Formats: sequence, structure tokens, C-alpha cells
Amino acid sequence: MKLFITSIVYCIIHYGKSIKGYENDTIYQPAGMQLLDFRLEHPKPIGVWTKSSGDPTEIREIHTINSDQFNNQLLLDTLLPFDGERVPERVVHAKGTGAFGYFEVTNDVSKYTYADVFNGIGKRTPLVVRFSTALQNLGGTDLSRELKGMAVKMYTEAGNLDLTCLHTPIYLYRDPIMFPQFVHAFKRNPQTNLFDFTAPWDFMTLRPVLLHTFFWLLADYGIPNGYRRMDAFPIHTYELANKHGETHYVRFNFRTEQGFTFLTTAQATAISGQDPDYYVRDLYNNIEQKNFPSWRLEMDVMTKHDIVNVDYDPFDVTRLWKNGTFFTVQIGRLVLNQNVENQFRDVEQGAFNPAHLVPGIPGPIDWLFRGRRAAYRDTQNYRLGRNHNRIFINMPRYAKTYIRDGKPPVRLNGRDAPNYYPNSFNGPMPYVDEKKPRDKLLTLESNAFDLNILSYFYNHVLESEVHRQRFIENLAMSLVTVTPPVIEKALKLLFLIDEDLGKRALIGLEVAREQVRAQRNALPNNPTSRPVSVPNVESQYPETDC
Repeated sequence: MKLFITSIVYCIIHYGKSIKGYENDTIYQPAGMQLLDFRLEHPKPIGVWTKSSGDPTEIREIHTINSDQFNNQLLLDTLLPFDGERVPERVVHAKGTGAFGYFEVTNDVSKYTYADVFNGIGKRTPLVVRFSTALQNLGGTDLSRELKGMAVKMYTEAGNLDLTCLHTPIYLYRDPIMFPQFVHAFKRNPQTNLFDFTAPWDFMTLRPVLLHTFFWLLADYGIPNGYRRMDAFPIHTYELANKHGETHYVRFNFRTEQGFTFLTTAQATAISGQDPDYYVRDLYNNIEQKNFPSWRLEMDVMTKHDIVNVDYDPFDVTRLWKNGTFFTVQIGRLVLNQNVENQFRDVEQGAFNPAHLVPGIPGPIDWLFRGRRAAYRDTQNYRLGRNHNRIFINMPRYAKTYIRDGKPPVRLNGRDAPNYYPNSFNGPMPYVDEKKPRDKLLTLESNAFDLNILSYFYNHVLESEVHRQRFIENLAMSLVTVTPPVIEKALKLLFLIDEDLGKRALIGLEVAREQVRAQRNALPNNPTSRPVSVPNVESQYPETDC
């Protein structure tokens, strides 16, 4: 007995020492020590456990076996809400994480915009950022070769400014009607529930405008080495206005100050097998270790004279601006210095909308943006409810509206103020923005796509032969499982873009196929043939296509 007590005392003393010194032990990372950190910060329980109504929980209520379960309010209060813990998963960008920080102005840009958030050197604006990967489900991997998102919500004095960014400087398409078709083609096959390259390649050969973004993803830019080491771009050409009503047209760029680095396909595959949450863990650990990630916000600028005299469409989100047709101005720095406390509250409930703009930034004027204004609002109404801007993480600093009632949260619900406008009783009134530009620029766009953009990417954006070869290898691997009719169209398109690209893609495809055959032959019990026939199940369903 004495030996047993002595062992317990030793363990307690040893464990206590290890807790106090764990931060110096390299085996521990901040993400893995979160619960212990909480205990060290709160040496005593943080309070009495209550039911949702505030009724304190008595210790005999925490067990329900051999008791009157019907009268145990804690059981009902715990079990029934559990079924409703999840909101619908985002259709795209489902898996992500986030952090809090600030934006600090470092340069005077009052010449270009009167937006308060961008004026006053040294001014800091609080913000939240959500990072995500585009096509993965909530449980997917961070390391897939696909678009990564960086959505920024700045809590300005004049309302929330949302900048929804991608890690590529161009977007997939111009016409918003393509969005559901694109997502269906690139997401999982409706029968097999697997990602299948035949569908996206089929879609891209029929809509070649998508290939530009796909080329960026196949290059070294496709898999950044974590969220901290990627650039981010809000994609559209934004209209800005200064205090004199003069307009400029800009493309915003968030440039990582950690330095852009990438992972090869082999590296990403190896890491994903060990840690599919690599991006999330890397961001969390570095913020906890006070290695605060930061980005430099710049804007490429054109004047009103420039915008109507260039020999290309500067509002086309599927192409880069040509060098020599713009100049670059630095605005400030975005710094993330605090991890979120609760992922569901601060990240999953986050609602980012590119239509959330502020005075001085009238916003993009292209047709894609007009479609996105409607789509983002609708998806947030579906996912979070029509009062989603009253959820804590989405609330602006100041808001007085005539919106009332509905599903919670309703917050103060306008208190006792008039709930209609116009009224004679001093309800909220609109203001006159005398600095707002009077003229509007109308853009006319075309569905045609110039293959020269893809040729330029292959010959000039891919800056070295080594990079070009990695691009070819990734391209070939994406074609290996594509079915013959689509492969023929894809190769024909690649030859039209650039003859050297087509030849090397054809050779790379044969090499990749041999590699895949060898890998599959090495697997035990590998099925090598398809079923001879498929059961006819059409008779089980009515004629309708619904």
C-alpha cells in the first residue's frame, strides 16, 4: 500500500513538472495542447453547468439509467439539440478555418478612394479571415490541387467590407450561369460519389475559358505550402472613387509576406497521408507561437482614360492585365494575430459576400459580379437564415435597418423604432453621398475566348523548363482516367493552344498511363475488367426526368 501511494505521489509531481515545462518540449504543438492550455488558464471550473434555460444541473441528473428519464430535463436539453448541431455544408469551400486580425494602412491612397478603411496612415481596422479549399467536403484534405479561398471581412466604421479572394489571380469564367454547371462537373460523380477527371475535362473542352484557371492549378501555384504562404486575389476589377468624384479602376492583390512557396504533387500526397489538416494546423500553430502571418495589400491601378484605351477587356476576370498598362500602389498590411475561440461560431457561421462594399468603393461592374450579388445572398439565407447578418461574427459595427422579425437571431429587433419608411417619427434616415461618382460605365462582354492567353501562360508564366515539365506531368496525370472521346477533344485543344504543349502532353500521357498500370498491377486483388453487362433498372422509375 505504501509503495502504491508513493507511486501516485511521484506521478503527480512528475506530471505537474511536465505540465509547467511542456512549452519547451518540442514534441508538443499548440494545436495539440489547446485543452491543457485551457486548464492552465482556468485552474478551477469556469462555473456551474446549467441547462439552456439557466437552471443549474444537479449531480444526480447527469445519469439516466434506472431513473425517470421523462422527467430528466438535462437529458432532453442535451439530447434533442444534438440533432441540430450542424447547418448545411457549403456547396463549395466547405472545409476551412479562420483567424482574427487587423488591417493597417501604410500608404496614403486618398487620391484614389475616400473609403475610410483605406485612409489615414497607421489606422487599424479589425477583421476576420476564413481560409478554405474549394471542392473538398468538410472532412476532406487541405492538400488537393484545387482553388484555395481567403475571404476577408473588415469591420469598418461605414459597414462591413468583404473581399472574397482566390489564390489564383484569375477566375474560371465570366458568365454567372456557368457556376452550377462548373461545380457539378468538378465535384463528385453522382453515381460513384468519386472525383472523376472525365467530367471536368469534358466541360473544359466545351468551355475552354475554364482552362486558364486550370493551367494555374496544374502549375506550381496549384498547391501552396499552407495558407500562410499563398497570395490571394479578389479577382474582379473594382471601381474606386475619390472625394472629388473621380474614378479609378483597380485589381487588389494580397501578397504573402512569408514568401510564396509550393508543394509538388509527391510532397502533397505524402503529407496528406499523414496530416490531411496540414494547412489548418500550420495556421493555428504559427498564430499561437506568435509567428503572426501577414499579407501586403496592393492595388494595380488604371485611370478612366486607361480603361477605355487598352487593347483588351480589363474587366475580364479570366485574364491578367497586360504588363505596362497599369501601375501598382501599396495600401497596407493584413495581419492575423488571434486564433478563433470557436470554429462553429466564428468560422462556420461566417457569411462573406462580395456585394458588401463601403462608400468610396462602388465595386465591380462586370456581369459575373452582378450574378454573385444574388447567389451569395441566397446561399447564406439557405445555410444560416435570413437574419444571418445579425449573427455575431457577421454583425457590422453600426446597423439600423427596417428589417424585423423572422427566425433568430433578431438581436434588439429595432427596439421600439418605426418599422417602415418613409415615416414622420424619426426612424433611420438615408444620407446623401455627394462624393459618389455621377457617371456609370457600362461594359459589354463576349462569350468568345482567346487561346493566346493560354499560350502566353505556357510560354511565359511558367518561367523555367523545370516548372514547365512539372506542369506537363500534372496535366498528363489529370488525363489518365479520362475516357477516349473526351481525351481526343482535350488533346486537339492543347495542340491548338501550342504545338509544343500538345506534343509533350501526348508523350506525358503515355508515360503517366504506364505508371498507373504498373501501380495497379502491383495491388493485390486488383479488378482488371469491367462487368460484361449492367442490370436494366429503368423500369423501376417513371418516365419523368425529375
